[in-house]
Amino acid sequence: MAGIDSRIVVIGLPVVAAALHADAEQAIWFTQAYVIGSTVALLFLGRVSDMVGRVKIYNFGFAIFTVGSLITSLSPTPDFFIAARIFQGLGSAALFSNSAAVITDAFPRGELGNALGINSVAFRAGSMFGLTLSGLILAYFDWRYLFYVNIPVGIFGTIWARRRLHEQSKPERSSKMDWPGFGTFAAFIAFLLLALTYAAYGIGDSSYVAAFSLVSLVSLALFVRVEQRHPQPLLDLSLLRIREYTGAVSAQLINAMAWGAFILLISLYLQLVQGLSPLQAGIEIIPFDLTMLFVAPLSGRLSDRFGTRPFATAGLAVISVTLFLMSGLTPNTSYSFLLVLLLLGGAGMGLFTSPNMSSVMGSVPAQRRGVASALRATFFNVGFTLSFNIVILVLTFYLPYSLITQIIASQGSNITIQTNKALFSSALDNVFLVLTAINTVAIVPSLLRGKRMPIEEGEPSPRPLEPE
Repeated sequence: MAGIDSRIVVIGLPVVAAALHADAEQAIWFTQAYVIGSTVALLFLGRVSDMVGRVKIYNFGFAIFTVGSLITSLSPTPDFFIAARIFQGLGSAALFSNSAAVITDAFPRGELGNALGINSVAFRAGSMFGLTLSGLILAYFDWRYLFYVNIPVGIFGTIWARRRLHEQSKPERSSKMDWPGFGTFAAFIAFLLLALTYAAYGIGDSSYVAAFSLVSLVSLALFVRVEQRHPQPLLDLSLLRIREYTGAVSAQLINAMAWGAFILLISLYLQLVQGLSPLQAGIEIIPFDLTMLFVAPLSGRLSDRFGTRPFATAGLAVISVTLFLMSGLTPNTSYSFLLVLLLLGGAGMGLFTSPNMSSVMGSVPAQRRGVASALRATFFNVGFTLSFNIVILVLTFYLPYSLITQIIASQGSNITIQTNKALFSSALDNVFLVLTAINTVAIVPSLLRGKRMPIEEGEPSPRPLEPE
């Protein structure tokens, strides 16, 4: 459901904005409100799950996400839609901060990579389905059905999770919530995302960006100070002293910065440069997801046997090669060449995601898995948001912001002059080169994460991590 929602909203955004008579700034917040709502709450809900139970918070998140989808589908105005997306984001935070932790609790370390690979397949299957489902819905139904589809799945998922999931962790019920830590962290994340959004999309003037950036930095400093002194902190900073954990989440953050906007860039290339419809573009992107569906669980199983570092690092290297080759796309590039790159990129992501997730979740103490998973999700969301902002900022180095807005808003209908297509295609090439450099940096923390002892065949129980 989360995979479907991630793609279905992106492709249907222009239709939703037009139906609600939203201006450009409101349309931006249709997506950013969801990101802010989920990211701000991640660490808080991760800590709460360690205190009261991960399955309980996971079930709560399923229910909130379902209700949020209903409220979003009933939105009469742009502002109402934005508020509903924030609420929906809160439910998403409860799901994302706990799904990996629930799986980690339920599986021994020797099967963790495989289990998380299956979880990744579920998300990718939804993402792949969302590419075509959005086009089909918008072809025959009102935009509100983009969110109606979540409701029956959400109701079933809420009931099924309540009946079938059982708590494996031991909640720290005697612990107290670190409210000062939550307040300062929420301010840090919220103002960071606001500053990035205002900077990338040209909302307001530079004084807003400067003010939001300053508040974000001050909040971060206060958060670190509070956590160092609090007896039961929201974020146990000792987690960052675990070399494998820090290396894995750092690699994930940098990779998300480079790869987060990949599907958007390919969609823009296919629609605005090659002139395909949204449905055609979605279908042509599907091979990427199919490859990842195949490689991710295989990589997870192999990493259980031979260790996570070689597979995650190799995946990052393949991703960098893919991004570099993408910088050679032109308006006349054949689909067969693009298909090879999509298959290569899907293989790289499949190699990286499952072993890296296993490395994150398998390296932390059991009683800290909730907050560790939440911090991982926070890093991913921030990196994912940064990716879109980086794309817009790099494009503005080569094209006027007004022209970028005009090109994207036209949905390809006004890009009939070959020169404009060539200019936009050339700007996209430079974006891919920048993203290649960013992703290559992720290889460093991936290599430095250290080595985990692999599981021997027939070993009855997990062995401890090899000391650094």
